[in-house]
Amino acid sequence: MALSCGLDFGTSNSTLSRIGADGQPHLVALEGGQATIPSVIFFGFEDDSVHFGRAAVAEYVSGAEGRLMRSLKSVLGTALYADTTRVKAKRLGFGEIIGNFVGELKRRAEAQLGGELTDVVMGRPVQFVDDDAEADAEAQAQLEAAVRAQGFTNIVFQYEPIAAALDYERQVASEKLALIVDLGGGTSDFSLVRVAPERAGAADRSADILATAGVHIGGTDFDRLLAMARVMPELGLGSKTLDGKRYLPVAPYYDLSTWHRINRLYDAKALRDLRSTIREAAEAERVETMVMLVEDRLGHRLVGAVEAAKIALSDHDRTAFAFPVRERMIETEISVAQLGAALAEAVGRLETTIAETLRRAGLGPEAVNSLILTGGSTLVPEVSRRLQALFPGAEVVRTDVLGSVGLGLGLEARRHFGG
Repeated sequence: MALSCGLDFGTSNSTLSRIGADGQPHLVALEGGQATIPSVIFFGFEDDSVHFGRAAVAEYVSGAEGRLMRSLKSVLGTALYADTTRVKAKRLGFGEIIGNFVGELKRRAEAQLGGELTDVVMGRPVQFVDDDAEADAEAQAQLEAAVRAQGFTNIVFQYEPIAAALDYERQVASEKLALIVDLGGGTSDFSLVRVAPERAGAADRSADILATAGVHIGGTDFDRLLAMARVMPELGLGSKTLDGKRYLPVAPYYDLSTWHRINRLYDAKALRDLRSTIREAAEAERVETMVMLVEDRLGHRLVGAVEAAKIALSDHDRTAFAFPVRERMIETEISVAQLGAALAEAVGRLETTIAETLRRAGLGPEAVNSLILTGGSTLVPEVSRRLQALFPGAEVVRTDVLGSVGLGLGLEARRHFGG
């Protein structure tokens, strides 16, 4: 039996939805009874095993030898997509790795649904790549090829914020003009959409989409910015050479703070360059700690700890950061105010993109009735505060931050493919 579904392949988390017997979309449990699965793969070197989602993270944290791959969506449309990564004796392209992950989601869902998934509505950001239409189109083509290679024959794309709007529309009782704010792991997308209960089943909703805009900023960028502001200085960022004439190079710290660039530091030449920096650094001990961290391939765990600190600040005014490297400890304290300062420029770019969305629609902020927040990054206090301040008269609605896009894609799959 051929089936259709909606698939939200996210930078940080993924979901798959299917219309149930009640006519409503439901997320399929993809890992341990949970509907969301982290978009992570771990290739185990000891037994050639491949792990996905939380199991992949658990293998990595356990210290198992292997290669962890995360934030795969971020490479679509970029020069990094052409790179390969070594998995023991093999070199895998990013298209193949993305395909492995999507294929695993498909197999898990089919096992539960009892049929073959052939038709899919895939979510996509408004912009995979900022201000580059050719690269953006290439990114979608790359994702489509990876998905088609896993057995999906009919593939349709829908903007992720539009999908969130379709999910939200199920709960409205009257017509509203909603600004959908979708802040994901890799991109931030904004759409002005007219929603109304009587329009929910219409075959063509194009007239209800007043404007869209997006920018390549997301939760992984927030992690990088927080790491650069509060953690990398503990490893020597911002310090000078022994002669006091220049600052240490920034590039290695940037790479260490950026998930999909960390593996570059593990290259033999990159490590030699880092070790040579110790000798010329005024704060040699800090740089030596960084070298130890890279030698022990702890970069992804460090960024994971920064992400955990960012999440902790959603509920607390400050948090202690402590990360062990051999017999040493990287320690600092991070406050909500410091997180806000680290993200200030990035949030400013979000505000600029929102203003562009309104400009394209020819409307002012007072026209917006509902501000719909979806995506995990909307939980960051400073981000939420500044977004809400732009629309003081709007009702603020928090969706299922990790599931609303997938649910909306399921609704779109029903419209395109039927049951």
